[in-house]
Amino acid sequence: MPATRCQLRFQSLADVVRDAESLLAKGYDKAGNWDLSQCCHHLAYWLTCSLDGFGKQPLPIRAFLWLARNTFGPGQLKKILAKGFPPNGPTDPNSVKPSDGDDAGAVAKLKQAAERFDAHSGSILPSRFSGR
Repeated sequence: MPATRCQLRFQSLADVVRDAESLLAKGYDKAGNWDLSQCCHHLAYWLTCSLDGFGKQPLPIRAFLWLARNTFGPGQLKKILAKGFPPNGPTDPNSVKPSDGDDAGAVAKLKQAAERFDAHSGSILPSRFSGR
């Protein structure tokens, strides 16, 4: 029988980390394409990018992101925050690593990124897709 997806709602990054630590400790059944390691790396990547920068994209991608940020991106963000991310949605390929099986290392990396994000007192870089 295939695993079913949970509906996740977190109030803080600490809640996200606790959930990842619980999955690591208790085990989990993969319901989608990514394992725990890949999910944690993905989240840590985006948290870190919002502090350090997103890197340069090829011109066609930059043009699309500018268009999104100045038209439909902010509305999409509101929809995502209300309903969650749809499965199999697009993302920056740099944010998805091949599975390396190191769930413990990835959870630790997520925890470090979340603690760094929470402790950050400077400005947060705007999303390339939805702006501030």
